[in-house]
Amino acid sequence: MLKNSYSTNGLKYSFGFLVLCLIMGIFTTACKSKKPTSSDYVSIPEAKMKDSIASLSAFEKVYSVLMHPRCMNCHPQGDIPLQGDDSHVHNMLPQRGPDGKGLLTMKCTNCHGSKGVPGDATPPGNPMWHLPPADMKMVFQGRSPRALALQLVNPDLNGHKNMADLRLHAEDTLVKSGWQMGGDRTLPSLTYEEFKEAWYAWIDNGAFAPSK
Repeated sequence: MLKNSYSTNGLKYSFGFLVLCLIMGIFTTACKSKKPTSSDYVSIPEAKMKDSIASLSAFEKVYSVLMHPRCMNCHPQGDIPLQGDDSHVHNMLPQRGPDGKGLLTMKCTNCHGSKGVPGDATPPGNPMWHLPPADMKMVFQGRSPRALALQLVNPDLNGHKNMADLRLHAEDTLVKSGWQMGGDRTLPSLTYEEFKEAWYAWIDNGAFAPSK
């Protein structure tokens, strides 16, 4: 009688332990599969989460510069660059071309030399003057803050840049050209150094994307 009682209790113990394991397994799986959500911001894959408030505040400044005509005119929705403070279609109607440097005999550097031509409404210059290539257009025009931030950190859309590459991109001479175009062109609301500081702050604090 004692033996049978022991066996019954052992069976109950084993069954209870098995149920507990199953419950723990289901709970662990659920935790692993749960995706983080937030109504305020979205963290970028590959970025280290540090300070979302500082990152979002910095990106607000970055966005104001990237949407300025000095930057946006070379990041249009279509395949023709934009011109002027009103961002009208380029008067010469040059085409992007596969590599972003123009099509056939109408190359960007035919008019945009290594240095800009002095005077108002004259071609600014840079040895690397071009649009983004056709397979990586990096459109700024019409992008919301959230859409632009997500695009900027996506290697499939930003020229295969990781976070370190993206940070270094602020030093690109073509980026700097936005403050060196001469003539009566308006400049972005931030100085280049202020923009670079905001760019670094956005990335270094987690490269968070706004919710909208």
